[in-house]
Amino acid sequence: MSAMIPAWRDGALVAVDKLEAHRRGLRHKAVSVFVLHGDEILLQRRAAGKYHTPGLWANSCCTHPRWGEAGADCARRRLAEELGIEGLTLLPRGQVEYRADVGRGMIEHELVEIFVAQVARRIATRPDPAEVMAVDWVPRAALMARIAADPAAFTPWLRIYLAQHGAQILGA
Repeated sequence: MSAMIPAWRDGALVAVDKLEAHRRGLRHKAVSVFVLHGDEILLQRRAAGKYHTPGLWANSCCTHPRWGEAGADCARRRLAEELGIEGLTLLPRGQVEYRADVGRGMIEHELVEIFVAQVARRIATRPDPAEVMAVDWVPRAALMARIAADPAAFTPWLRIYLAQHGAQILGA
C-alpha cells in the first residue's frame, strides 16, 4: 500500500491511498514548490522508478501532504527529502486546480498549494536518486522554448502551471 493522502470522496475530505486516488482520478490535495534564482527555475527530472511520469522534467518539488499536514510543512519536508534543500523561506502563491492524464492508467486531479522560494544564488542540491535523477537551473524563456520544442519531456502539471498560471506563480 502507498501513502494515505487527503482526497475528496462523495464530497467529504478523507484519507485515501495515493495510488487509488490517482487510478480513480479523485480530487486530492497536493503541494508544488518553485525555487527561483532571478529568472532561473530549479527543475528536477523525476527518477526512472517513479510510478508515473518517470524521467520527465518537473518544477523544483511536487508532492502530496500527509493527513493533517500543513502545506508549508509538507513543502519543507519534501524539499529536504527529494533535493536535500533546507532553510528556505517559502512564499505562498495561492492554489491551482488541474486534472491531467499522467499515463499508466492514472489521472492527477489536484488542488495544489503553490510555494515559491527566491534564492540569492544557485544553491547546492543533494537529490535522492529514488526521487530525482537530475536537476537543472533554467531561465524561464529557455524553459518555455524547451517545452515548445519537446512538450513530452515535461510533466503535464509543469506545462499547465506555466501556460495557465505563470503570472500567479512566477509573478510575471
